[in-house]
Amino acid sequence: MDTIGILGAGAMGSGIAQVAAAAGHEVVICDNLTIALSKAGKLIQTSLKTSVEKGKLTDADAYSLFSRIRFTDHMSEFRECSIVIEAIVEEIEQKQIAFKSMEAIVDEQTILASNTSSLSISAMGAQLKYPGRILGVHFFNPAPLMRLVEIIPGLQTHPEVVASGKKLIDGWGKTTVIAKDTPGFIVNRVARPYYGEALRIFEEGIADEPTIDWAMRDLCGFRMGPFELMDFIGNDINYAVTEVVFSNFFFDPRYKPSFTQKRLVDAHYFGKKTGRGFYDYRDGAVIPEPTRDEPLGREIASRILAMLINEAAEALYLRIANRDDIDLAMTQGVNYPKGLLAWADEIGIDKVVEKLDSLYVEYLEDRYRCSPLLRKMSRDRRNFY
Repeated sequence: MDTIGILGAGAMGSGIAQVAAAAGHEVVICDNLTIALSKAGKLIQTSLKTSVEKGKLTDADAYSLFSRIRFTDHMSEFRECSIVIEAIVEEIEQKQIAFKSMEAIVDEQTILASNTSSLSISAMGAQLKYPGRILGVHFFNPAPLMRLVEIIPGLQTHPEVVASGKKLIDGWGKTTVIAKDTPGFIVNRVARPYYGEALRIFEEGIADEPTIDWAMRDLCGFRMGPFELMDFIGNDINYAVTEVVFSNFFFDPRYKPSFTQKRLVDAHYFGKKTGRGFYDYRDGAVIPEPTRDEPLGREIASRILAMLINEAAEALYLRIANRDDIDLAMTQGVNYPKGLLAWADEIGIDKVVEKLDSLYVEYLEDRYRCSPLLRKMSRDRRNFY
């Protein structure tokens, strides 16, 4: 099989390397920090050991998989790769520098792909001599377990590069969706209200964190409530994505970051990884109990869900992705209990429009504007499915 290059030996880079090696590829993982390479090797070995203990792999399979991964601090090792996937820090300037450096080494047919979660693929391609080779391939963490990968062509990307990249990653057992090169692509754009509206409800004093989490988890079926999820992801990471989406959408109020979360980031209360976030995870700390008031919980859930559906409908309206890929992305990328557009049909599109309009009348903020697509579908009595 083709040799796969991975630039960046962090959690995402090592995870993608494991996925590619599991599919039978030789893999070269490069990082200029030898300590990062050492950590990546240990992380992959720990993951493989867990798979062996669960009976998913034999010892021989795990050994064979790990032996296909080569660790290096020299980009020159990418010379024979058919695709190199960049998984470094989420800063556009650093990625552009990395791609220019790699292009000087690899064959002109080599696909150069970025695992960015929200940055412009077109901007990365603009720095290249052969910009048609650029491609976004956004894996979700942890890459060996999460099935979804967003495929994002830049404006310059050749159609055959999109087809080759999609075919390759489909062959790794992943579920791929195609997204337009816009901030946040599908998942990180559509998911913003799950965090943003929960923070708004908290800041208004309508309910505390555990009550909002309880409403979304126990009454709505999400695996994790928004506050425990932000703590799990890391408030530093979650806030940074919100900030990028907000600024790249020309400061659209729908994506406005929260001062509450910003202050947690300022204090380095990043969540589980630092021991404190919205909740206290230190030894002896107790997570507060929610107020299990069902009418309150239903109101919280209906408000957040209406905002999520509105965002999914807007993504369809603006042709960010097709209907099926939007719903597939949210169920497989962030484990939503249902596709949001299918959920809108179940609730009733007219009821979603009514909820959004009531919020707009209450606040008179553009944040709550209803998607023209939802309004038209409600008027025409049409469903998404």
